[in-house]
Amino acid sequence: MFSKSKINDPSPTGDGAKTDGAKTSAASVDFKASTPMAKPAASLLSTDLLITGNIKTTGDVQIEGQVEGDIRAHLLTIGEGATVRGEIVADDVVINGRIIGRVRGLKVRLTSTARVEGDIIHKTIAIESGAHFEGSVQRQDDPLSSGSAAKKADAAKT
Repeated sequence: MFSKSKINDPSPTGDGAKTDGAKTSAASVDFKASTPMAKPAASLLSTDLLITGNIKTTGDVQIEGQVEGDIRAHLLTIGEGATVRGEIVADDVVINGRIIGRVRGLKVRLTSTARVEGDIIHKTIAIESGAHFEGSVQRQDDPLSSGSAAKKADAAKT
């Protein structure tokens, strides 16, 4: 079942090493082909769902219902009929619905149906015509860090 391979043999043999090397690389290709995992689908919170509590994931989330709590995700999409009361922290935030609370994200996008009541801390932002926004907007290079850490960094600069 197991045998010593000539690949580990320090003597430079011409044809034998090439043949074994080809077999080994073919096996490696087969192994690598099975290791990549598909990216999981976004978690969907449907329109009839009310969540009271915090949500934390490294994946993507699409909210169509109501959340009363903080949300932390990679990509967060807030649907047109959705309402979130709490702080949002995500790499990429797309808001079609209503947010009551602070939004922190690298990329924040308010579509024409968005309704945001709270501050937005971002690296890049896009606000479409028709979006309703009530609060302040602040650009930061690292908006995902906590507010106290950002204040300490600003204080250290002065």
